[in-house]
Amino acid sequence: MNWTPWILLPLVGALIGYVTNTIAVTMLFRPHRPISILGFRLQGLIPKRQADLARKIGEVVGTHLVEGSDLRHALQAVEVRPMAEKVIDKALAAKLSELSTIPMIGAFLTPDKLSGIRNAIVDSLVNNKDLIVEELGHAIEEDFDVSAVVEAKVAAFPTEQLERIILDVARRELVAIEIWGAVLGAVIGLLQVILLQSIS
Repeated sequence: MNWTPWILLPLVGALIGYVTNTIAVTMLFRPHRPISILGFRLQGLIPKRQADLARKIGEVVGTHLVEGSDLRHALQAVEVRPMAEKVIDKALAAKLSELSTIPMIGAFLTPDKLSGIRNAIVDSLVNNKDLIVEELGHAIEEDFDVSAVVEAKVAAFPTEQLERIILDVARRELVAIEIWGAVLGAVIGLLQVILLQSIS
């Protein structure tokens, strides 16, 4: 019995399956820039469809993942007092110092009074947190287009970096596709040998 076809055909089939799937996986990303080969324009699937991919991701994120209520909840979780104190200190310090140099006003703006004014403003902001969050939430919902922002970010993302991210996440699965190509190629080669043997 000649064992050569039983070894050679499955081996060739495995090699062809592995190489074919490796090329297919590689062509998901490469070439990053369009090139012309024998009159055919060639570019990796993901770089070529990056704009469409960006639009679809933007739609999904803006429609299903991030909603106005999510943004309002995020704002509700913000600790207002430390932020308000920092803003008031920066915004009012220069102005209050300027007012304190005016003779008629400066006499009344003692350090205790300035501290009291500052604390009263901070307390007012903290006490009206819900109203501030509600107004900010409405403003964000009306003026901040999550879909457009995500689409622009993904569309501008360098394709090389996008490739690295996808490979970091799905490397095992992509390698499995290559290996399954070899396995299926070997099975097809084996079936060919069986078919040839049955015919002869």
